Amino acid sequence: MPDQSTLEIYTDGSSRNHPRRGGIGIRYISTSANGDEKVDDLKLPGYKNASNNQMELQAAILALEGARIRGLLKRISRVFIRTDSLYLVENYRKAMFEWPKTKWLLQSGKPVLNAELWKRLTSEIHKAQARVEVTWVKGHSRDPHNIAVDRLAKESGRAPLKPALSYVSVRRKKTSESVQIGSVEMKAQRISIRIVTCEYLKTQKLWKLKYEVISKESPFKGRVDIIYSSHLLKDGHCYYVKVNKNNKSPTIIRVFKELAK
Repeated sequence: MPDQSTLEIYTDGSSRNHPRRGGIGIRYISTSANGDEKVDDLKLPGYKNASNNQMELQAAILALEGARIRGLLKRISRVFIRTDSLYLVENYRKAMFEWPKTKWLLQSGKPVLNAELWKRLTSEIHKAQARVEVTWVKGHSRDPHNIAVDRLAKESGRAPLKPALSYVSVRRKKTSESVQIGSVEMKAQRISIRIVTCEYLKTQKLWKLKYEVISKESPFKGRVDIIYSSHLLKDGHCYYVKVNKNNKSPTIIRVFKELAK
């Protein structure tokens, strides 16, 4: 006999560039009183300047919120979120039980990204008042529901866009190199840098900075990498700074002065 106490939700997130925007796809699958499978798609607008991981998280958040508002969780004991996002599958339990205890920092000291979205997801899981499990399905497989939410996510990204989930101020790079995580070694050195992008991580009270090395004498000159700072360094501005000695959690530990552009 079909299980009427279980709700399946397929979710997907998408992101595309030029201009950067993201979309979400959500499909509810429940069992009706006569045992038939009932399918209901939730069509929502996309978001400006969104990453794929942000959209995967937002899809799961809005899926649970939508199920609760629509009354789909009544008499439901288990909810299965089906997603092709390993980012979501591998980390949702950490967001529920581990990261709140570490103040949303990884073991390396590096901040957990998208912490505000992870918090919203765990809140919706608790509000569901049912056991929520996030399980992986192979993307672009023959699963018709996965194909459907992939299509919905792409349609969402083309729809009138909602504001960005996080604000990132951006300037053009002056170097021709692309960002390469870990390309600048942290040796507790003093270095001159130019800030390319700037994003505030509210939970950890840190700034996430994309920067390019402009020190002529540095072996890393021209490279573009990511670093974190408790100080606000403005995009498009140049600074003389000292970094830490932890490649797993690159951090600016002192700002000596702002340099002329």
